[in-house]
Amino acid sequence: MPTFVLKNDDAESGPSMPPFAKDVNERQREAVLHTDGPLLIIAGAGSGKTRVLTYRIANLLYQKKAYPNQILALTFTNKAAREMQERIAALIGEQANRLWMGTFHSIFSRILRIEAEHLGFTRDFTIYDTVDSDRVIKTILQELNINPREVKPRNVRFVISNAKNQMIGPEMFRDQFVQSSLDDIAAQVYQRYLERCKKNNAMDFDDLLIKPIELFEQHPDILRKYQEHFRYILIDEYQDTNHAQYRATKLLAEGHKNICVVGDDSQSIYSFRGADITNILNFREDYPDSVQIPLEQNYRSTKAILKCADSVIKKNKSRLEKTLWTHNDQGEAITVLENYDERDEANRIVRTVEERKLRGNLSYRDFAVLYRTNYQSRVLEDAFRRRGIPYQLVGGISFYQRKEIKDVTAYLRLLVNPHDDEAVLRVVNEPARGVGEKTLSILMGIARSEDKSLWDVICDVESTGVYKPAIPRIREFVDLLNRTREKLDGTGITDTVRFLLDESGYVRQFIEEHSHDSLMRRQNVMELLNAISYFEKSSNQPTLSTFLQEISLVTDLDAHDPSEPAVTLMTVHGSKGLEFPIVFITGLEEELFPIGGRVGEEVDIEEERRLFYVAITRAEKHLCFSFAKNRFRFGEQVEMRRSRFLDEVDASVVRTETGATIRQSGSGRPGHRSTYISYDHPDEKRNDASPGWKRGSMGTGRADASGAEADGHDFGSNQIDFPESGSKDDSGSGTRIEYEPESEGGAWRPGMAVIHPKFGAGKILQCEGQGENTRLTVFFKNAGQKKLVARLANLTVIG
Repeated sequence: MPTFVLKNDDAESGPSMPPFAKDVNERQREAVLHTDGPLLIIAGAGSGKTRVLTYRIANLLYQKKAYPNQILALTFTNKAAREMQERIAALIGEQANRLWMGTFHSIFSRILRIEAEHLGFTRDFTIYDTVDSDRVIKTILQELNINPREVKPRNVRFVISNAKNQMIGPEMFRDQFVQSSLDDIAAQVYQRYLERCKKNNAMDFDDLLIKPIELFEQHPDILRKYQEHFRYILIDEYQDTNHAQYRATKLLAEGHKNICVVGDDSQSIYSFRGADITNILNFREDYPDSVQIPLEQNYRSTKAILKCADSVIKKNKSRLEKTLWTHNDQGEAITVLENYDERDEANRIVRTVEERKLRGNLSYRDFAVLYRTNYQSRVLEDAFRRRGIPYQLVGGISFYQRKEIKDVTAYLRLLVNPHDDEAVLRVVNEPARGVGEKTLSILMGIARSEDKSLWDVICDVESTGVYKPAIPRIREFVDLLNRTREKLDGTGITDTVRFLLDESGYVRQFIEEHSHDSLMRRQNVMELLNAISYFEKSSNQPTLSTFLQEISLVTDLDAHDPSEPAVTLMTVHGSKGLEFPIVFITGLEEELFPIGGRVGEEVDIEEERRLFYVAITRAEKHLCFSFAKNRFRFGEQVEMRRSRFLDEVDASVVRTETGATIRQSGSGRPGHRSTYISYDHPDEKRNDASPGWKRGSMGTGRADASGAEADGHDFGSNQIDFPESGSKDDSGSGTRIEYEPESEGGAWRPGMAVIHPKFGAGKILQCEGQGENTRLTVFFKNAGQKKLVARLANLTVIG
């Protein structure tokens, strides 16, 4: 890109076309050269909005429309501000340093430093982060005789923060917005919190957005000063602004009305953070004389990917009209992978990554796997780790390193080894039981002096001399673990963990918090329960000790050199603004993507669709959708419905590759082998021209996840062979069986000996139907005759 440096003699030549304007397309140039009046730039995904913003600012200076310090440019991240400033500096030189450019928080804090005394603060006021705010709230809770271990300060802060960002003061919140016990407590804390911050000469992050509005509304002369000073205002990612940001910038723009906002309503995905899409949708109502310029040429994706994205987003009613187009190639069709369950999905994605990497001479860094919620990463991480493929978890913590997972596994460690002092210290107050640090310090001192484990000491807590109110709380903890240990001896691991989670109140605390963060934590705990349930059904040694050993090894092997090329795993929210040659979008099922709402709440389906659109438009060369017919939810396998979004995609750019239809988990007993019945791998070549599937059968010689060799059961007259290397099942759940749907009953045959996890041993009497519609009549020794849907029956073949 050619550089342009503003020279002194430019002023004499008068306004002209800046040399850098030749580097942009016609629509971009129109936005760059527009100078006076309100401007709305609808910047579609991959349309070059950063370049447009950069060139527009450079043009304002080139045309002598303003001095650098009269231009206000607001972004959402420091990274975006730095990148823009560097690009502008390359065009106009050192003048870029004099721009008012930065995040909303940094720019508004700068104004507040100048004007602080008008609000009763000094210029050296402290900015409280969330930890500081939580400490203040904790103190206030204690003053109100509310136990901060029972009502967590961060949850109260979350409620107050939401209210502040919606410009709802303490009185209005108390009178109109209290809907829960947490809201009631927040209402009691809110006013006291504001007063305490002011007394401490401190503002929190929310105040940095709220206080400028108070300043401008209470002091019109100060507002006029800044209105006159900022001749041009530019706002990036306008679709992500909240009510406070909207109010503050609208006040500032009333002076010269030279406000330019850049955004894409189709990428408004942060309502849970307070973002309000109506800010961009109603821009032309706020500024009736505004100009609207759509940037529709996409430089990122293929025609097929854009057609896919366009067909989906047009289903939304609340949107600004635009249609993305590109000069790029048509590209290959979007692939839809149909899978039996989440493990099948993860293994298939891993195989596809391996094959495409080899076939296309690609690097692992060219691949991204996106999911709706963080807990979905667990199965994907396991699959990539098993195959030795490097991956990086972006914007998150590895599943087994998340706090709530480490909490629950600490409980489980104590069931196996009660003398694990670190585990005791981690969970004796999780959830909060009111056992203070002083009490724990005394108990640890006794343990050290008497050379005992902390568990031995707390089992006899009555004789320790600790603070008396703490004794029944510690006794409750000890009794909980003893009761759970007794249950473990009599029932399975999954049921024991359910009992522990219920009796301890660990999950209940997340339900009561009712925040986005607590919902994610609860889902993570439920995903751990899914992992335990699957382990118990598929392992040859389904003991808690073995499970803990497996996940500890997972954690140890998790680290890899970040400088090495790696597949990216991340949430769709985290992917916004990024791009990858090949993108997988996983978990496309109802209640997952689109996500299911809490009881009594409606899901904003249009925002979920926008989120899907964001995911689609991350892809440059190839896009792959994936869904599972079954998924473990809350420790049980449930049947899933494919996402409605898949039906909204233009069928002309999609090809579907069907996946597994039957999977039976092993009984967990030594010598028993899981069975996995699947269609051919999508990239395998067929030996016949018919639409049917080739026959196959069980084979021997492959070890399962625990190292046990597979039994070699011959299924009737089927020829025994091994799957080709490109199609093997790496799920650890068993050997593939491929079959023809034309064959009545598929791989099932009358006379087969099977085991059902509930009904026990039995024999198949009759097979009806084909493929996934196969129905089995089975006589069980202990339960009599049953009719079962084969794909849901969870049967293990034993002979």
